Amino acid sequence: MAEKYVLDAQSRTIVGKKVSQLRRQGLVPAVVYGARLAPVHIQIPYRPLEVTLMKAGGTHLIDIQVDGGTYTVLAREVQRDILRSDILHVDFFAVDESTKIRVEVPIHFVNESPAVEARLGVLMAGSTTLTLETLPSKLLSVVEVDISGLAAVGDSVYVRDLNLGPDVTIVSDPDEMIVRVSQTAAARSIEEEALEEAESTPAEVEIIQKGKIEEDED
Repeated sequence: MAEKYVLDAQSRTIVGKKVSQLRRQGLVPAVVYGARLAPVHIQIPYRPLEVTLMKAGGTHLIDIQVDGGTYTVLAREVQRDILRSDILHVDFFAVDESTKIRVEVPIHFVNESPAVEARLGVLMAGSTTLTLETLPSKLLSVVEVDISGLAAVGDSVYVRDLNLGPDVTIVSDPDEMIVRVSQTAAARSIEEEALEEAESTPAEVEIIQKGKIEEDED
């Protein structure tokens, strides 16, 4: 289960263009919304929010405490200043512990590929995230993909090869490639040169028999 974080917030009455006043005070306007929840406008101190978002990303649950209540949420959208990358606004999605949610989870490779260690090839990554569906309590912060079975050039792992257990459904296309061992550029160059050389060398034709076979006369 992914780690959960906590943020303290206050109710927000200032909305629209006036929210720039909050930013000058070191506060970030945000909203909490959900399928069974009317939007809740809140404001959060900038630095705690920044640190929490860096650690939680979009795959860790966050408990937002406001007005004596707690909303368990996921960060859904973070608006930033184009030039300075400052956080301008955050949308949080309130989760229901009994309802499955769909999230994008990053992929992390574990162990080593024998083919890569032997310098037979290099890893070529495909999908970097997986779309998963699960209960909030079963949420994964990362999907670990074991590459120790990639022993030869051409060996690969596809989404269909993964099994995350009965509690997690993989929504991503099963035919999506996650990682493959590809031939190194040097090896490919040598192979191409050998092929070109073979094609440029005139073929020598051996004539075994020509014409009618005459029987030897005694």
